[in-house]
Amino acid sequence: MELWELLAREQVRDVYAAYTHSGDRFRLEDLADCFTQDGILEVKDRNQAQGRGAIVEMLSGGSRVAQPPADGSRTFIRHFIANIRFDSVTTQRIETSAYFQVLTAAGLDHWGRYRDVFVPAEGRWLIQHRLAALDASVADSWLANR
Repeated sequence: MELWELLAREQVRDVYAAYTHSGDRFRLEDLADCFTQDGILEVKDRNQAQGRGAIVEMLSGGSRVAQPPADGSRTFIRHFIANIRFDSVTTQRIETSAYFQVLTAAGLDHWGRYRDVFVPAEGRWLIQHRLAALDASVADSWLANR
């Protein structure tokens, strides 16, 4: 493996972490900054947003996931990413796949897969397209109440 590839892989891992930490903290603008200017967030069988502003709008539009509780009470959501696989790596495009699971105060809520395309932009590797596919959720899932 050449040095450029090692650096690119680490930058991709950093974007995965920035995405999950930003989302868990309800910092949607920071989450959207993980995408290229015209990046796409696609949720399989649900909706799609193109561009950072549209991604923020999609994730915040009345969603409990994207908004802290109105009463000021403490709550949390934690996204965990596992088994990041680099399916294809070139100097202009990286394709990855990974599993995710989401925990809330009640425990495991939902889980699924990411299929991502990263490209070099703005001095780092950013998501050009993310396909998030939900595999399953618990019966009383927080996600289902959105």
